[in-house]
Amino acid sequence: MGQAAWKGFAQSLFDYKTAKFVVAKSKKVGLLYRLLQLTILLYLLIWVFLIKKSYQDIDTSLQSAVVTKVKGVAYTNTTMLGERLWDVADFVIPSQGENVFFVVTNLIVTPNQRQGICAEREGIPDGECSEDTDCRAGEPVVAGHGLKTGRCLRVGNSTQGTCEIFAWCPVETMSMPTDPLLKDAEGFTIFIKNFIRFPKFNFSKANVLETNNKDFLKTCHFSSKNLYCPIFRLGSIVRWAGADFQDIALKGGVIGIHIEWDCDLDKAASKCNPRYYFNRLDNKHTKSISSGYNFRFARYYRDPNGVEFRDLMKAYGIRFDVIVNGKAGKFSIIPTVINIGSGLALMGAGAFFCDLVLIYLIRKSEFYRDKKFEKVKGQEEEASVELEANEIEQELPEDKPPEGGQQDEHPQELVQNSRKHNSNCQELFEPARSTLLV
Repeated sequence: MGQAAWKGFAQSLFDYKTAKFVVAKSKKVGLLYRLLQLTILLYLLIWVFLIKKSYQDIDTSLQSAVVTKVKGVAYTNTTMLGERLWDVADFVIPSQGENVFFVVTNLIVTPNQRQGICAEREGIPDGECSEDTDCRAGEPVVAGHGLKTGRCLRVGNSTQGTCEIFAWCPVETMSMPTDPLLKDAEGFTIFIKNFIRFPKFNFSKANVLETNNKDFLKTCHFSSKNLYCPIFRLGSIVRWAGADFQDIALKGGVIGIHIEWDCDLDKAASKCNPRYYFNRLDNKHTKSISSGYNFRFARYYRDPNGVEFRDLMKAYGIRFDVIVNGKAGKFSIIPTVINIGSGLALMGAGAFFCDLVLIYLIRKSEFYRDKKFEKVKGQEEEASVELEANEIEQELPEDKPPEGGQQDEHPQELVQNSRKHNSNCQELFEPARSTLLV
């Protein structure tokens, strides 16, 4: 890179660029510019302010509490349990309702279990044996029911048997009923009480109607026209979640109850209403040995001799997860100014795009580019050029023609060009005017 190039580069570091307003009479570019302005304006008014409400300060730190109650009774008559009436103390776990609770719909009961010696159930790989050495004493049966005693129990002349174990005997039965035990659970009702608070705006509300009528919750049911009576029929919740009650009651499942609060606090508090959504959270389309939802629990007793025994129950049913979320918004000058500023910046981006089209893409782009960009020298450079022209004029010979009889006109032309350049510089420093290009 030569010395002149380095000098030009160094001088360019001190150049200053200022805007020059050029009115371009181009219908295509003008139409494009107005369309961009209209699009940006509609985006700001409709999407940013009307739909997204970006002029509001938002609070998403929702504080929530959930209280649930289930009511209903069911009657069963089985060979294991006989006649029995089931109420909420029997089929609701835990008994004190929270945002997660379980309703029993089916049971496998193994009654009168006592601690003692018995055979491990068939079908458990670690409990199968052909001789006593396969049942090492003191080892627990993996995925089984007790501790091995060291004996292999075989029936008749069979070469295969199961290990003898110390456990709650008899071991759990695996006879699965074909119909859910508590068919009447479809008519049970669930009361879901929800309190919410948005701390930023100190706004609180509940999903229960504020009334002095004590019989209101005893007679009402939830509907789209009665949002503040949160009493739901269990069968309706399962149906709204897209499931069949008899199917989910047989092997169990998980239902999500979503309560959403979207509050515009620029309006009256009565406009802040809960919205309910229901869906099945476990994958009902996956068929596997672990599909559904179940767990075990036992009820313990003592006989007249003081010996403990129990009834083991494998419970199938519906687990309900109450999920609460929401947000609240209220007008604030800060987000309003920020979004207006963003809109103005988009307007500037639109003008920049139209400039690119004007000076690079259209047919007369070179003409418009020459009019938009202009180089202007400073007063010091102008004075130095004028001084140089005066010195050349003083050095010119007065009447002596050059040899050959022809007068050299080049110095005289240089003076005239210098004066013409000075005149142009003076015009440049006159007050700025807008240029109209046709």
